[in-house]
Amino acid sequence: MGSHLCDRLLNEGNDVICLDNFFTGNKNNIAQLINLPHFELIRHDIINPIYLEVDEIYNLACPASPVHYQFNPIKTVKTNVMGAINVLGIAKRTKAKVLQASTSEVYGNPEVHPQNESYWGKVNPVGIRSCYDEGKRAAECLMMDYRRQNSVNTKIVRIFNTYGPRMAINDGRVVSNFIVQALQNKNITIYGDGSHTRSFCYVDDMITGLITMMNSADDFYGPVNIGNPAEFTIMQLAQLIIKLTNSSSGIEFQPLPADDPVQRKPDISLAMGKISWKPKVELGEGLSNTIHYFREVLKVK
Repeated sequence: MGSHLCDRLLNEGNDVICLDNFFTGNKNNIAQLINLPHFELIRHDIINPIYLEVDEIYNLACPASPVHYQFNPIKTVKTNVMGAINVLGIAKRTKAKVLQASTSEVYGNPEVHPQNESYWGKVNPVGIRSCYDEGKRAAECLMMDYRRQNSVNTKIVRIFNTYGPRMAINDGRVVSNFIVQALQNKNITIYGDGSHTRSFCYVDDMITGLITMMNSADDFYGPVNIGNPAEFTIMQLAQLIIKLTNSSSGIEFQPLPADDPVQRKPDISLAMGKISWKPKVELGEGLSNTIHYFREVLKVK
């Protein structure tokens, strides 16, 4: 998602400094930007302090799929908490505006459906996903405390499942997993019985939402849900991907991982009302674009 954000910001005439430790990022995703005069890449882990002169900060730092954030859960918590503190330190010193990329996972396995921003969530604080869920909740807390105590101009967006070109093959997320398996005619692996739901937002819509929120009035700081409210079961997603790829894949069921949310759907009334944002790309169109990308990466017809 960061590479798409860099693309858009540069196209809008901004100077962009990109920080990445490349734990899950891929330098190929920004290869087209490296030699541009208004783009600068710094290999850096935001857990460690850095001194920059900037006007706006988009804090997207943190692995976002269970495979990656559970690989090193302590590092995940550090990225969320210490990373947020370091970002906020820069903002406090330079009077920059900060947008925190939070997540729908702050709602945990929700008892409210669809999820709106006033819902506080149902999160297991000691589970295998808590390094991410609670880490993001702590980052939101820091954003609000720096706003209240130090008058830092912070904004919080809660991102719901996002997909699109440049996802990693080994990303571990459901869309990339299904597409890669389908293109290779392997059985598609569904965890659970396929009845649990997700809402999928195409990356172009998500980037528009992030930038629109950053540019919104200073007195609207969120949290605000950014996602696509069209809800699909995981089984529906698998069947659609098999159809779009013309795959011979079957479907294989595995046990549902611990604390995996059963339902996920954003209420985007606040985003529509406050920043006039709503997604435009439907799932079929977005998946077709993503499948085309993976065909090229996997070199399959």
